[in-house]
Amino acid sequence: MSFLKQTTLLMGLLFWALTLEGAETTSPPPCKNNKGKELPLNGSQVIEWKHTTANKFEGRAHLKGTVSKIYPDKNGHRHFQMIFNDVKNNEDTIEVIYNESFGKISEIEIDMTVETCGDYITTTKQNGPYPPSPDGAIVHWVHENPSGKGHPDGYVTLNGVLYGFGGKKRVR
Repeated sequence: MSFLKQTTLLMGLLFWALTLEGAETTSPPPCKNNKGKELPLNGSQVIEWKHTTANKFEGRAHLKGTVSKIYPDKNGHRHFQMIFNDVKNNEDTIEVIYNESFGKISEIEIDMTVETCGDYITTTKQNGPYPPSPDGAIVHWVHENPSGKGHPDGYVTLNGVLYGFGGKKRVR
C-alpha cells in the first residue's frame, strides 16, 4: 500500500474516531406504533398524511432520509428538515424536532443521513402556542419516554449515531 493510501486510511480512521466522541455501539431500538407493534419505514404514508389530513392530525412515523435544511433552535429544541429515501418523489419534506433535554445532539449539517421514529403531526395552521411548520408537518417525540405512558419511545440517528436515550450511541 502506498504512503498516500496509508495516510488517507489513517486520516479517515482518525476522523471517524473523533466524530464518535466516546459513543458506545448499539442497535437503534425498534420503532413502535401506538399499539406496541414494530413499525416499518412509512415515508409514503407520512407524505399521504401530509397532503390529505387536517391540521392537528396525529400518526406515527418511521423515516429514513437526509437532512436538507436546518432551522433555528428554539428553547432547547433542535429543528431540521429532512427528505425521504423511501419515497419515489423525494421533493416532499418534513420538520424533525428533537428535545435536547434527552441528551445533547451533535452539530447538524446538510446531507447528514437521518433515521427517525416519533409522533407525526400535520401542522399547516397555528396550534395553540405552536406556529405551523414551514414543512406543513412535523415529527417530534424522537426520544425515549421516561414515564412509559402516553407516547411510545422515539429516536433520531444522525450519521449512524443514536440520540434521545441519555447520550450518543453509535448504531450498527
